[in-house]
This record gives sequence, structure tokens and C-alpha cells, in this order.
Amino acid sequence: MLISVQALRAIAAWMVVCHHFMQIFFNFEGGGPIGHLFAAKGSVGVDIFFVISGLVIYLSTWDKPLQAREFLLNRAIRIIPAYWFYTAAMGLLLYTAGRYIPHGTVSLSTFILSLLFIPAENPGGYGLYPTLNVGWTLNYEMFFYLLFSLAFLVPKALRAVFVAVALLVTSEALSRLGWSARFYANNIVYEFLLGIAIGIAWRRGWIGSGVWLPLAAICASAAMIYQLEPTNRLLNWGLPSAGIVASCLALESRFSHHRGLKALGDCSYSVYLVHLLVLYAGWFISARLGINPYLVFAAFCVPTILALSWLSYQWLEKRLYHRMKAWMVKPRENIPAGLTRQNY
Repeated sequence: MLISVQALRAIAAWMVVCHHFMQIFFNFEGGGPIGHLFAAKGSVGVDIFFVISGLVIYLSTWDKPLQAREFLLNRAIRIIPAYWFYTAAMGLLLYTAGRYIPHGTVSLSTFILSLLFIPAENPGGYGLYPTLNVGWTLNYEMFFYLLFSLAFLVPKALRAVFVAVALLVTSEALSRLGWSARFYANNIVYEFLLGIAIGIAWRRGWIGSGVWLPLAAICASAAMIYQLEPTNRLLNWGLPSAGIVASCLALESRFSHHRGLKALGDCSYSVYLVHLLVLYAGWFISARLGINPYLVFAAFCVPTILALSWLSYQWLEKRLYHRMKAWMVKPRENIPAGLTRQNY
């Protein structure tokens, strides 16, 4: 487990939380330099997520004799249960209290397509977003997992090249279909390849340990993100995000004993999924009771997100994952003696 990557994953998740806080409470018009920073640049946390995802998937599968089916099942039971749970929670919220939420509309067709990770126009009229808005990134994630699973059909040395070509060809082909053109035309999808490239460099020992040079690279990458607009997401935010991820790997020795950072990283997926529900509740409290939005965010939203994400990680992610995995593995353990998996 790379603690530096886990710490960065946590930072990225909370950047997205702050970004959506500025959206829900202020419609991206909050004052002050910090408010402007999160409103304009907080969504870069998604780019960091994508780079990390490519890195982790590559490193975690390199030395394992996995089959495509096994890989997809592992990713499905890791990602889907929590996402479906919070999609259902958001759907229920929009159905019962949508009139209190800006653009708060849900339809059965969009809800079903959201569960199936199929991009569709949100009935609120603001783009190709699923019922749980943040799920748009998971549509890309599942697309990437599906293509990566095909890499197990080719020799290990060719996997990275195969995934790169498959991602390029498939995304370009899908972008020409009317129902998904705007979604798959976004070159943010290629940020997974940046993560794979970093994984190759890390495995081959090309990323050395250091302190000052990685810190300087992080500062330079952050400055690029601050100065550039995501008009070209891959170049303007993707490459600097890759620089940050690679620099954190170079700092790994400085993070190796920080269990608190690992815990925050472990909960980052649940933070990402649960935070919109909490922010909407905080926005309602602030609007109805006239409480300062920043006070509501600090005193209610942040601790509630932390508590719920920890519970979510322990029960919806960790415990449920192990139970489902044990359930899937159990039939293999019951194979009669003397029979192989091939002839059973």
C-alpha cells in the first residue's frame, strides 16, 4: 500500500468536496481567494483521481495471474455496492424533496441508466450527469476497467500498449455516437494512461526517492493548474496532476508510517459518494435557519462527511467487499479433490 498515494487520494476527495460546497452554497460565486480557488480549481481532484486509478490498477495487477472475468468481478464488488446505495439515497432525496434543491429532478430512466453506468442527459437539464452527480466519473472508471480487462488476453509486456490503443480507438469510436458524443469526446479519459505510465516508471525504478525536488515539482504542477483553465483537460490539468502523483511517489518514504493518512485515503471513495447528500442537508439548514454557510460547512458538513464516510468504508466497502468476495470464491474451494478448475 502506497501511503503517499492514499494521502493524495484523500486530498483530491476533499478538494472535490470544497468545490461542490462552493457550487451548492454559492453557485460558484463565493468571495475571497480561497473560495475562488476551490470554485475554479477544486474539480482538479477528479483529474488526480483518474491518474491515481490508472497507477493503482496497473501496479495491483502486474504480478497477479488474473483473468479478465476475475478482474472485472473484483472491481465490480469494490465499486458498485456503495455507488448503488448512494445513488438510491440521492434518488429518494430528489423524489421526495427535489423541489427544495436547485435542478433537483429524477426520472426512472435516468436512474436506471445511472445504475448501469450509461451516460444520459440529466432531467435537471444541466448535462450528462447521473442521478448521483459525481457518478459521471465512475462512468469513465467502469469504461476504463472494461478495456483494461481485455489486456489480460495479451502478453504482460504488451498490456500497457494494448490498453492505450484500445482506449484511444474505443473512446474515439464512441464519441461519434450521438447519445454519448459529448461524454466520450472529453480527453480526460486519457488521464488513466498517465497513471499507467507512472506505474511503469515506478516499477522500473525510474522514480527515485527525494524531498526537495519532488516538493518543487508539486509546487510547479500546482502553479500550472492554478494558471491554466481546463480548456484542454488532459494537457492543462492532466499532466500537472500526473506530476503531483509522481512526486508523491518520490516522497513515499516520508509517508510510510502515517497510519492516519492511510485511514483518510481508505475513506476517500465514500467521501466522494456521500458528500453531496450532506452538502444539500447543510445548504437547507443554512438557508432555513439563516446560519453562515462557512459555519455550517465547518461545524456540520465536514464532521458529518468524516463520520459517514468512515462508517461507509467499514460497512459498505470493506466488510461487504470481503463477504461478497468470499461468497464468489467459496464455490472454487468446494471443487472435489482430484479435479482441476479446467476439468471440473
